[in-house]
Amino acid sequence: MGITRIHLITPPSSSKPIEAALSQNPHLTSLPLPKADILAPESLEPTSGTAEILRHPDVRAVITGDFLILPCDLICEIPGESLLEAWMIQESGLGGASSNHLDYLGPKMGVGGEKGGRRGGLGVWYQTKTESPIKTTETDFIVTAALPQSTVQPPALSLRPHISKLVYATSSDTLGDLIEEHKGFPIRHGLIRKHGRIRMLTTHRDAFIYIFPHWVLDLARRNETFVSIGEDVVGWWAKASWQDGLAEKLGLRQIFGDTSSTSPPPDEKDGVDSNSHHSGMIEDDVDLANMSSTHNSSSIPQTQTSNRQRSPIPPILAYIHPSPPAPTSSPLLLRVDTTSLLLNTSLHLATYPPATTPHSHPQKISTPSLIATHTTVHDPTTLLAPNVTVATHASIKESVIGASCSIGAGAKLTRCVLMDEAEVGEKCVLTGCVLGRRARVGKGSVLKDVEVQGGFVVEAGTEAKNEKMMVFAGFEEDQDDDDGSDEGADAAGALTE
Repeated sequence: MGITRIHLITPPSSSKPIEAALSQNPHLTSLPLPKADILAPESLEPTSGTAEILRHPDVRAVITGDFLILPCDLICEIPGESLLEAWMIQESGLGGASSNHLDYLGPKMGVGGEKGGRRGGLGVWYQTKTESPIKTTETDFIVTAALPQSTVQPPALSLRPHISKLVYATSSDTLGDLIEEHKGFPIRHGLIRKHGRIRMLTTHRDAFIYIFPHWVLDLARRNETFVSIGEDVVGWWAKASWQDGLAEKLGLRQIFGDTSSTSPPPDEKDGVDSNSHHSGMIEDDVDLANMSSTHNSSSIPQTQTSNRQRSPIPPILAYIHPSPPAPTSSPLLLRVDTTSLLLNTSLHLATYPPATTPHSHPQKISTPSLIATHTTVHDPTTLLAPNVTVATHASIKESVIGASCSIGAGAKLTRCVLMDEAEVGEKCVLTGCVLGRRARVGKGSVLKDVEVQGGFVVEAGTEAKNEKMMVFAGFEEDQDDDDGSDEGADAAGALTE
């Protein structure tokens, strides 16, 4: 029970930096057991789809049971045991948790109708529309249906009141294409027949936190057109719970060994075409009379009896993280995969009082002795890492300064994030800027909402707004220098967007 092994799956090009961080970074070396192992399959690329990773032989070899997936860009204050507990109660049940034998006929406590291993899954989504929304934040479109109410009320801090059944999931981009194609959003009759009341969410985002049963690996393997876990694996799985015939096309009946299921039509290939994910390929009429529980079982044809005895598809559930009235009144949950999110999230964490949460620091200013006199450092909203040097008359407000950075005399920083060993010259004025590792800003520069790549040098006196400054090495010399000309001599330069 619980987490027994942790694997960090990464392309080979990133394995060495991760190994160095795991062995040297004090925040990572102090993590509790079990320690993480790095898995870097040779054929894995940075552009590989997440569903492709589930099909990779090296990945399948190390996953021998139910598993939990986490992204590399996650900030989460929800206790992991709370999610596991909610999944085990809602999906595993005593029958699923106590035996993996396919013939196990013990208690069925979960909503998936599982038999010793036929468990469902759980995904996590969170609200992106906050008091200070970020325009560039990606969103997803999901449709949920309420679960049957339990006679026993969950504890006060339980996540179960916020869990529902996922019946549809896709990205906002795909939703936009679908609406444009159909001049509206088509709702399937099969969905309404199965769930008379649904909830559509358009401002939430997939946190990419999944608790999956082991059989999901077979689902990904059988459907080689699946590229994304969130949109393909989870999206198709959610639809299979209510769309007639889709479970057969996905191979779910074969995965579960359900011999009573009918085979797909002979003109259809095993698996599904990912390009038709939202086209609704199958829509069979349902005979409501034959589904009535008031019929005598002897009067129902044998084929109908067989279909009614088929086990239900284990559901994929959705935990919808509640939207707090204020950012600090609920555990933080979001993915940080853009510069804007990095800036805003870092500034938010800087407001945490010292040593109050796992994401707060022991102290706001790590090395006070390196701060000169006549300086202004707004302690409640600012974080200064070890060995940060601040010269006289400098001002720092609502900012996060990395280790070994240098702030020149008279410089003013507001709402900025500086990576380790960055330098800001004298009398610079920086507002809403992000400086990469070892970036340098020359004396007297005025920058607003500017992103500076690591190692880039901003010339003294530069004035810029809403730009990205980075080293550009895309061009190669393509002409000889026989004439002594300097033209084309530099293969690297600056690119500003």
